[in-house]
Amino acid sequence: MIIEFEQITKDILSILDKWEDKLSNLSDNIISEKRNNQNRTIKEILGHLIDSASNSTHRIVHLQNQASPLVFPNYATNGNNDRWIAIQNYQDESWSDIIMTWKYTNRHLAHVIKNVQANKLKNEWIASPNRNISLKEMVIGYLEHLKLHLNEIDDLINK
Repeated sequence: MIIEFEQITKDILSILDKWEDKLSNLSDNIISEKRNNQNRTIKEILGHLIDSASNSTHRIVHLQNQASPLVFPNYATNGNNDRWIAIQNYQDESWSDIIMTWKYTNRHLAHVIKNVQANKLKNEWIASPNRNISLKEMVIGYLEHLKLHLNEIDDLINK
């Protein structure tokens, strides 16, 4: 494993352990009605984190076996992540299923990160017309993204 990624994978797994029970104990009122500044409920925020983990997994795999820079859709640009949330209708999905999907999608992503090939770290993904992101930057940025949205959930819980 790449030494720099060891702490990232530990942190992801630690977050999952910490948050699974916390999320499981939330009332339906809290997860379905409170909304963040993007008008997302806790169910939708966790659904977005499932989408983030899934898309990150695919990008990491493609960045190791495709030509660089990688052309791969950015699901999060131009409001697309909100369309993903709406199309998948996380709001009406079982809360326990959302939690388990989030947990295991991220566990798998941690496994994928553990197996990143060091000689591929500089491979880039075209995130937007004027911005490329290296595989290394993507892995490091994922943890920050995860924490950002979990902090949003914390804020909603404590409202």
